[in-house]
Amino acid sequence: MRRVSVILVALAALVLAGCGREGGPGQTPSEQLTFPVAQNVQVPGSATFAKIQQAGRVKMGVKNDQPGLGVQDPTTGQYTGFDIEMGRMIAAGLGVPADRIDYVVVPSAAREDAISRGDVDYYVGTYTINDNRKQRVGFAGPYYQAGQDLLVRADDTSITGPQTLMGKKVCSVTGSTPIQRVRQQNLTQPENVVEFQTYSQCVNQLIARQVDAVTTDDAILKGFAAQDPQQLKVVGQVFSQEPYGIGVPRDDVAFRNKVNDLLQQAETDGTWQRIYDATLGKSGTPATPPAIQRY
Repeated sequence: MRRVSVILVALAALVLAGCGREGGPGQTPSEQLTFPVAQNVQVPGSATFAKIQQAGRVKMGVKNDQPGLGVQDPTTGQYTGFDIEMGRMIAAGLGVPADRIDYVVVPSAAREDAISRGDVDYYVGTYTINDNRKQRVGFAGPYYQAGQDLLVRADDTSITGPQTLMGKKVCSVTGSTPIQRVRQQNLTQPENVVEFQTYSQCVNQLIARQVDAVTTDDAILKGFAAQDPQQLKVVGQVFSQEPYGIGVPRDDVAFRNKVNDLLQQAETDGTWQRIYDATLGKSGTPATPPAIQRY
């Protein structure tokens, strides 16, 4: 009887552990996906691909503090999230397995420099495609359509959208598109704009009541809200369109076209949906892939 009791306790622990894996973005690591590694890949005329082939590795620029998108487990060091899996899928399509990827964490303000200098081969990290950035880097995609929104404390009823931000302290990441929009549209006074290097710093300030709202893309904010729904909520009034792209060297058209081909294939064969469902889809919000815009 004692032996049976031990077995039952062990089985109960396994069931509970399995239930714990059903949490939203940021609560538990995303499902570990695998992608078939392409063989005999050729990308004629691409200096970036030639560098990858010579090294036998990919340097992938990422974020490490965005739940559901790109986050690093402080204990295991493992990277998980929608952006991470998209980057791994691209690496596999280039013939590089997951264990040959070097993850390079790059803050928002340094992305163009990192790509231009060759510090990374490509960048996957909530990187909005816009004309200004196209002057310095190239973009494949978009692979996701986000929109700017607001994260506030769960008990705050005074902020219902961008039109109610005047007089409120608003936080976002230095150099990001959302904080530039707050300034350009005069949504609050200049002295009330607060900037940090990471979104997690802004969220900590929000919980500590040092700022009133965090603004960035809704995909990022939903991940943070899912971590702590008792304290945080997303307002739900999107006031921009943020097409996420894969940042690549500006003049390497052949490499950009190859990445676009891989994204298109992922959207067509269901790989994109599989990645979304295993990561951001755990928030309960459905999504479909956007059309690839080649240029």
